[in-house]
Amino acid sequence: MNKIKKGDEVIVTTGKDKGRRGTVLQVFADERLLVEGINVAKKHQKGNPNMGVEGGIVDKTMPISISNVLVFNPKTKKGERVGFKVTDGEKIRVFRKSGEPVDL
Repeated sequence: MNKIKKGDEVIVTTGKDKGRRGTVLQVFADERLLVEGINVAKKHQKGNPNMGVEGGIVDKTMPISISNVLVFNPKTKKGERVGFKVTDGEKIRVFRKSGEPVDL
């Protein structure tokens, strides 16, 4: 079970997008993830008339390391680390500082 899942709101802690928030679009197996509007790069794309693809410069969201983000806590308005807690035989994600569940 990963600490960060698709659909989580995260805040970036390091890099050129430090302090910005976004929603996780995809989590990769190699500890990287795609965050909406974060780490956007310009890609020069060649056109393909058979596929209906236009050429030009396209903005593309690039993966970011999972260690450079924290899950956003709406109550404290800050990013917090996430841990696990077993309740009723069920493993749930909780914020480390407050102990409140992440998935509500």
